Amino acid sequence: MDRLPLNALRAFALACAHGGVRAAARELGVSHSSVSRYLAELEAWMGIPLVERDSGSWAPTPQGAELASRLQTQLLEMANAVEAAREANSVYSVTVGVAPSFATRWLLPRLPFLARAHPRVELSVLVNQRVDNSFQDVDLAIRMGRGPWPGLQCEPLMDELLYPVVSPPIWSNQPHHPENDFLIKMNLLHDRDPSASWEQWRRTYGPSTLSLASGARLASSDLVLRSAELGHGVALARGRLAEASVKEGTLFRPFGSKEVRVPNAYWIVRPNLSVDARARRHAITTVVAWLKEQAA
Repeated sequence: MDRLPLNALRAFALACAHGGVRAAARELGVSHSSVSRYLAELEAWMGIPLVERDSGSWAPTPQGAELASRLQTQLLEMANAVEAAREANSVYSVTVGVAPSFATRWLLPRLPFLARAHPRVELSVLVNQRVDNSFQDVDLAIRMGRGPWPGLQCEPLMDELLYPVVSPPIWSNQPHHPENDFLIKMNLLHDRDPSASWEQWRRTYGPSTLSLASGARLASSDLVLRSAELGHGVALARGRLAEASVKEGTLFRPFGSKEVRVPNAYWIVRPNLSVDARARRHAITTVVAWLKEQAA
């Protein structure tokens, strides 16, 4: 590695990427004569011609073009590696892992508030569904489910409220049936997450004759709500995720304030670190406090 003429290799890769010496010189912030000198030194060091001398325009030789292509790939990988390391080592950088539905419906709409309240915090959002003891990619995670999980530092973030939702046109086109008759006649949309299943509603409000065998079963809460918005049926919504749609009028609560409370439905999950290690990452505690404020 110490024998490689790195400056000359970078200059050559940029000259090929931009189609000439002058553009490469502008990007490097040096004179075009300096870039030309780098290229001559590189050809002498390698012992092969890298630039066509007899053509009317600037162009690499076939060997030079192959070398430039490989150099450009490697330089991009180096730049990405350096940027990733810089972000990971920033005292203001925090990466949070969340489920897709939670990211779309709850977290992303609130990120502008974080930027205004804590402008120095650099928050990255990684979408995944995994709950395990590995925190290689994230500093903390928000998980839906029945915690706490062993081997992790788990704090309850907020409860959940389950209630039926339907698109306003579907509701307005329905005769004014009693509530239970309305559910029996409607197509039910099911969330595959058992903690948001229609069984919870039937157990609390009925009717006992409500069939849960039919209806689409969707892989995420976001898909369930989107399907309801499109008029495909009635969904048992996670209130935290449906709140904006209800306020905006794209979803309607046909049963008013009736709801099923699910305690401690969302958790802030972190690795088990020492108090000293956590104290050194003030940005993480800032984000945790902000999340709790938003949940409240």
